[in-house]
Amino acid sequence: MSTVTATVATPKADARIPLRAHVRHTGALVRRNLLWIRQDPESMFDAILFPVIFTLLFVYVFGGSIGQSLGGGQQQYVQYIVPGLMAMMGMNLAQSVGTGFNQDFNSGVMDRFRSLPIGRGSVLFAKISVELVRMLIATTILMVVGVAVGFEIENWPGLFAAVGLSAVFGSALMWVFLTLGVVMKNAQSVQAMGFLVLMPLQFGSSIFAPPGTMPGWLRTFTEYNPLSALADSARGLMTHGPVAHSLWVTLAWSAGITAVMAPVAIHKFRTKT
Repeated sequence: MSTVTATVATPKADARIPLRAHVRHTGALVRRNLLWIRQDPESMFDAILFPVIFTLLFVYVFGGSIGQSLGGGQQQYVQYIVPGLMAMMGMNLAQSVGTGFNQDFNSGVMDRFRSLPIGRGSVLFAKISVELVRMLIATTILMVVGVAVGFEIENWPGLFAAVGLSAVFGSALMWVFLTLGVVMKNAQSVQAMGFLVLMPLQFGSSIFAPPGTMPGWLRTFTEYNPLSALADSARGLMTHGPVAHSLWVTLAWSAGITAVMAPVAIHKFRTKT
């Protein structure tokens, strides 16, 4: 009975917390998460190594052959793959939000947070904020490595716009993985489910190769894949290419995912026993 009472009362108690207090609670939890990263620097390995490994791997393994299909060579592929990897960055790092969130639940940290008089949404927003910081670090490393292998930034304002667009889409995906982090039993389950979702979206998109040579059914999937829209938007913004359609598609996907999954994630967090 006490559990049910607490569950019902939680949203009411949360509603009584003013916005300024929510912001203060979020800031305190962001600081807590950043301090945890400082104590555990290995948690940054994925954000640091992912852009290096994937850039070098795809440029020097596939760059020559795919670059020829683009009408050039390896240098042409560099201009194609680096914006695509920026689109891929947010999705891969979003998965770590779910695994970390699940680990916090299993270790009892979340029970402690939910016993405190703080906004329940503050815990989730703090997780997303810190993950966005990690994503910006990974994107910076990606651009440094990309320039080192020959990537030419043709439009600096477009570069910053592409980073912002990737952050918007990545933060939308984080709500999906936060939900998985709550409902799954352990971090391994979150990681496995994330793998099943990520792989078709990543490789069934225009991130790594142009969809023109794909079979018809796969090309159709690629055209409706939000990662394709994000990758095409990043390329257009950074190279003065066409961007309007893919930009609006990306923003629509981001808004739709957030509108659906954010309330679900917050509700699941509030009612999890």
